[in-house]
This record gives sequence, C-alpha cells and structure tokens, in this order.
Amino acid sequence: MTPPVDPSLNRRKLRITLRQARERAGLTQREAAERVEWSQSKLIRVETGTVSVSVSDLRALMELYRITDSSMVAELEEAARGSKGPSWWSRFHDVLTPQFAQYLGYESAAASLHTYHPIVVPGHLQTDSYAAALLAPRGLDADRAERVVELRMTRQSRMFDATDRLTAAFVLDEAAVRRQIGGRAVMEEQLQQLLDFGARTDVAIRVLPFEAGAHYSTLGSFVLLGFTDDDDLLYLEHAAGSMTGGEDLELLARYQECFETITDLALGEAESLDLIGRIKHDLGAV
Repeated sequence: MTPPVDPSLNRRKLRITLRQARERAGLTQREAAERVEWSQSKLIRVETGTVSVSVSDLRALMELYRITDSSMVAELEEAARGSKGPSWWSRFHDVLTPQFAQYLGYESAAASLHTYHPIVVPGHLQTDSYAAALLAPRGLDADRAERVVELRMTRQSRMFDATDRLTAAFVLDEAAVRRQIGGRAVMEEQLQQLLDFGARTDVAIRVLPFEAGAHYSTLGSFVLLGFTDDDDLLYLEHAAGSMTGGEDLELLARYQECFETITDLALGEAESLDLIGRIKHDLGAV
C-alpha cells in the first residue's frame, strides 16, 4: 500500500512556493510579515518548513502575493490541510540525531539519490538481519538496536514502495560486498537483496573494484540528493552528519564530480550484478 503523503512534504511544498511568490512580489520577509501583521519569525518558520500552515494564514499570504490561479489555490490549500502532524520519522525520535532527522526530511522529498559507501552496504539497501548484525558491535541494548533496524526498514519501504519513487544510484566498494557481516547466511541474504534491487528500473547498483585504486572519496561515504524544485544537497555521513547545499557550492560540485569519477571507475551495472552473484554463489558453496 502506498504510504500517505508525509506532512513534511506538504510543509516543503508550501515553503518553496510561498518563498518564490514573495520574491516575485518584490517583498522582503520583514515587509511581507508586516503586511499580514505577523512577526517576522513566524514567516521565517513558514519559509523554512518547520511549522504547519493554517488555511486562513495561507489565504492571507496568497492574497498578499496575488496568487489567484484556482488550481494553484486549491493545491496549496490541500497542502496546508496536510501540513499538520508529525513526520513519519518522528516516532523514532529516541534513536535519531537532530541532524539525521533533518536529512530524512530532505531525502523524503528528493527526486534522485546518488551515494557511495566504501565499507558496508548502505542502510537504504540493508536487510533487517544485516542491519542487526552491523549494529551488534556497538553494544546497544536490544530494544534500542531493534528500533534502529525498524527505522531503516521503514525508511527503505517508504523510499522504494512509494508511487512517486526517486531514482537511486549506488556505488559500493568491492569491500562492502565481500565483508561478511553476520556470517555467511546473513551475507547471502543481503547479496540476494542487492541483486533484487539491482534488477529494478529505478535503482542502479555498481561495484567499485579493488583495482580502481585511490580516488577523492576513499575517506568516507556520502549522499547526493537531487530535487526538481530546489538546490541539490550533499550529506556527508559521519558521527554527527553534515549537510551542504547552496551555501557551499564548491564542496557540492566537488562531490558531484567525485561521484561521476567513481561511477566511471566502477564496473557496469550488469558486470556489478554478475560479481555480486558470484560472491553469493561462493558463500553458498563453502
């Protein structure tokens, strides 16, 4: 069943549309807030998508910005009604950092995702058994570890089972598909899941072979999110996590170039799936 539209996506639609409408009207945030008798901080929260928008507040802004097209008005009012309530990841607040929660908001709205991981299979593609085995050395209590696995599986389901699925491209280092996390049986299941995902038209999986040598991102994994209505975003995966968008175009461009480079260095999709299949076969033959 297709998951319902998350409130965060409605807030995102409103923030982008209303910000663009304000800019077309030639108004600053302060000027717009004064015209509708709001505090500037309230308008800022609307334009950053951190709060829901009531239909009455929306109508005040649409009047100010001269949004009169009936279909657009109806679309925005529907978004306002759907902007209330917690996002899907809110129930996992006990195992989420604020930085990763913010990232999930962007990921949920992305049209494309490109990621490289040098060590293990990324969470987007993990089986629950693989995810649990990966968490085991961290010494988490059983309940917390189970919650983290549930978060990953929920995220995966929402990402790949939605009607408006994003297109995803993964480059996995050869080490990631050879490292036996959880033992042979767990790894066989994980490799089969990679083969299943790789057979989809909206997912591309490539393996960067050991022979590829050094490249820009040998120090860590990263994710590039693409949007049809906003600037692209870079997420660097480390303990704290960090995001970069329009505020550091040079770094964003460097990682976009990096992904193109490692994609060129990687095996083709068919060759990559053949390699994963051979590794899986060898595990079962032992």
